[in-house]
Amino acid sequence: MARTNDLGRDRVFPLVCRLAIPTMLAQLVSVLYSIVDRMYIGNIPEIGDLALAGVGVCGPIVTLLGSFATLVGLGGSPILAMRMGEGNQKEASRVLSNSFLMLLVLSAALTALFLLLKEHMLWWFGASPATFGYANTYLTIYTAGTFFALMATGMNSFLIAQGFSGLGMATVMLGAALNIALDPVFIFLLDLGVAGAAIATVLSQMASCAFVLCALLRKRMPVPLRWGGFSSRIMRQVVTFGLSPFLIIATDSVLLIVLNTVLQRYGGPELGDTLVTCATIVQSYLLLITMPMGGLTLGTQPVVSFNYGAGDAKRIKTAIKSIVGLCLAFCAIMMIVTHTLSPLFVRLFTQNTEVLERSVGYIKVFTAMILPLAVQYPLVDETTALGHVRLALFCSLFRKSVFLACLLLLPALVSAEATFLSEPIADAVAATVTTILFLHFFPRILRERAGGPTV
Repeated sequence: MARTNDLGRDRVFPLVCRLAIPTMLAQLVSVLYSIVDRMYIGNIPEIGDLALAGVGVCGPIVTLLGSFATLVGLGGSPILAMRMGEGNQKEASRVLSNSFLMLLVLSAALTALFLLLKEHMLWWFGASPATFGYANTYLTIYTAGTFFALMATGMNSFLIAQGFSGLGMATVMLGAALNIALDPVFIFLLDLGVAGAAIATVLSQMASCAFVLCALLRKRMPVPLRWGGFSSRIMRQVVTFGLSPFLIIATDSVLLIVLNTVLQRYGGPELGDTLVTCATIVQSYLLLITMPMGGLTLGTQPVVSFNYGAGDAKRIKTAIKSIVGLCLAFCAIMMIVTHTLSPLFVRLFTQNTEVLERSVGYIKVFTAMILPLAVQYPLVDETTALGHVRLALFCSLFRKSVFLACLLLLPALVSAEATFLSEPIADAVAATVTTILFLHFFPRILRERAGGPTV
């Protein structure tokens, strides 16, 4: 297994592209986990729209569960890359083994906790009597496979951090391809409906988990996975680094839960389930933007972290400029796609005319400010890669606070539909604040690295 990327010596822009594009494509493919499930569920005869609303209620809860993989994977992988940049392979190996243990413990604890609380969560977070049964079935089966979901996602970050972005992409694509193939078999052929969609997802995650663990266990990996060397100090470092991306994803999930709850409340019995169905489709479309862009920024974190560990400020600056440029180009393309192809996307989920017309309009509103978001994402993630977690966390939570305020105020002051304006308002305001703070603190971060030890 030859290593294809030298994080410290390859030309920066081609290196960024080699890491970013496979990871972006992997994230794009991973979106198919949820989109394909929802697409098939929405087309189940007679119950499609209600079943889709039920699975939509599960979506943020499932994402909240998966955010714990981010806590460890995106917390440990920048540290591993820094230690590799310093030439400290022994410490890098300890980071990997400690991260594996953390995921093992978290998966067991979260499975028990979520199975215990799932019915309460569904009622609290937007399920109605008409949609509860579908939501409960899906969430029960998905939660039973928590171990495979957390391991596949969390440990994959350590493949990418060692320069194996191609293997990272293969991990995700394997699971997504299986999910696409298995969904129609379990949903329609075996007539399992919503339960079939959940079973197909869990089986696909099992395959991804097996693939990534086998890859990391190979002796020819620069830093192979081994058992031992556990340290509370390393675990605290992983949590410290991973706290920002974890809270970004976890609070996203909480905000989507609030969104569903608000739409159900202010939409009332007449419109509530319809708005939740529309929100499920809108969020599925937004994932086509945010997940690949997250792949661009997170996949290139090893370049920034490695060169931060090596003290190479010039390569860090070039890498960040390249990453921001790629995100802006991607979001510009997606703006064109939104205004031309979004009706075709919505038709994959429903043939209901009202849901179709509403969803297309809401998608255009929800994604109106994705160009500012294309600046917000890389600046927050690369600040994390530089080890300045508090600054990254502040910028992320500021955006969430604006979003939450809009979620609570707009439907109360205007209408239930005005809730969809929360996203573009938060994107524009937060990107402005983040850019100002980054331009102020970035030179200081580089000076501190030049004169002091790695974080």
